[in-house]
Amino acid sequence: MTSIRRRILFRLLAATLALQLCPVVTQAAETAPKTVSPIETAATSHSGLEMRALTEEARQYCVNIRDVAADARYAWQKSTLEALDKRIAERIAALEEKRAEYEAWLKKREDFLAAAREDVVAIYAKMRPEAAAGQLTALDDDMAAAVLARLNTRASSAILNEMDPARASQLASALAGMTELSAKGETP
Repeated sequence: MTSIRRRILFRLLAATLALQLCPVVTQAAETAPKTVSPIETAATSHSGLEMRALTEEARQYCVNIRDVAADARYAWQKSTLEALDKRIAERIAALEEKRAEYEAWLKKREDFLAAAREDVVAIYAKMRPEAAAGQLTALDDDMAAAVLARLNTRASSAILNEMDPARASQLASALAGMTELSAKGETP
């Protein structure tokens, strides 16, 4: 049962109980032009014995619906917890997918950096920036970017400064890891 239906049902039960417990209230409301609260009417129109009987009836009503209300509350809590559990499972699956994607990207990055062996990097590090720029321009993007990534930043920036701006931009994008990944529609 949805919570709205439960609320409506509860209000109907409360109204029915009020009508049964306080019949004088309904008669007073029909005949009197002014509004009188049910508590005032019940307190002034019933004797002490009648009030105790009404109070006992109300208490018995509350006792009778206590288990039903508790069951309804537990059912609602269970359904809410199940919905939360489902959302958590979906988020965990999404996070696992992202983790796998990141691990694949990291492996690709490590392979990319391993492509430039230390001895090749040492050779480019000792070259003049103009000569290194000419040599790196002739290499494919992956190898040139791997060499630039292994060089220190001062040497890499000097070499990129000597290159054609379009080629330098390509290599800078490859260094950032974006060229190949964005071509496949992936994100790092």
